[in-house]
Amino acid sequence: MMNGRRVIKRRRRRIRWGRVFLLLLAVVASVSGYNFYSQYQSGLQQSQKSSRAKQEVYEFKGKQDENGSTNILILGSDATGKDKPRADTIMIGSYNKEKGTYKLVSVMRDCYVDIPGHGKNKINAAFAFGGPELLRKTIKSNFGIDLQYYAVVDFEGFVRLIDEAFPNGVKVDVEKRMEENIGVTIEPGEQRLDGEHLLGYVRFRQDAVGDFGRVERQQKAIKDVADQLVSVSTFRKLPKLLGVVMPFVTTNMDTGDVLFIAKGFITTENRNIETLRLPVDGTFENKRVEEAGLILEVDETANEKELKQFLSN
Repeated sequence: MMNGRRVIKRRRRRIRWGRVFLLLLAVVASVSGYNFYSQYQSGLQQSQKSSRAKQEVYEFKGKQDENGSTNILILGSDATGKDKPRADTIMIGSYNKEKGTYKLVSVMRDCYVDIPGHGKNKINAAFAFGGPELLRKTIKSNFGIDLQYYAVVDFEGFVRLIDEAFPNGVKVDVEKRMEENIGVTIEPGEQRLDGEHLLGYVRFRQDAVGDFGRVERQQKAIKDVADQLVSVSTFRKLPKLLGVVMPFVTTNMDTGDVLFIAKGFITTENRNIETLRLPVDGTFENKRVEEAGLILEVDETANEKELKQFLSN
């Protein structure tokens, strides 16, 4: 009988401790949720004070990649007062949860391709003609890849994100003096760039290599930012960073999806960003056409093969 009572008492203790443990978990989850919400709102309010912070709605009918990857059309727009701006920057970000891979494809904006319903033109014109959806269709019809999400980033949002995440600037090794058409002057050498100067660095193309050099710098800067994000323990700052940048981003992604991908990248050990540029070397010619000026005539079959191989490996 005594043994039976002891067993019952032990069971009651386990039940009580189980309830206490669940209660503690609930408290931790509530506190974490509150901290996330309060930090996110803090960043949101900080950015919404700007008159340029805005949200638009675009139709987007993309589907998930056949390899299980999440492919995102990332656009930087040269909106500066234009009703129908062309895409200043065109990238494809690809994340595969199972493989733990992060990939980035830069699409040269002078690629001369067939834009559905609009004939041949530079690929960045598709954004002006029909927004992210037409650009998605253009990429799919010319390079055989579908995109599930899109994100149009206002350049001011980029500046604010960098300044919030890196109060002392991002360490960059600048290869030459840059000043023409970027609004700032950047001297050569290793230095820390604030958001405005880093934006100027990734937009500069007034030299002999033009847009090719600009794309190379963009990929280099993204890798530098990604590496240094981890070193400054950004994980705890993610909610506020997200709040700071979201008013300047038009996207069909949920905030939770953005946070999940960002969290996975920052907390993954030995993670790396693999990069590709379209068109790849040896698959294009520089030409001039009357209706579009200087263009890149692209071997679409060769580039489709390279792109699919890059994303699926």
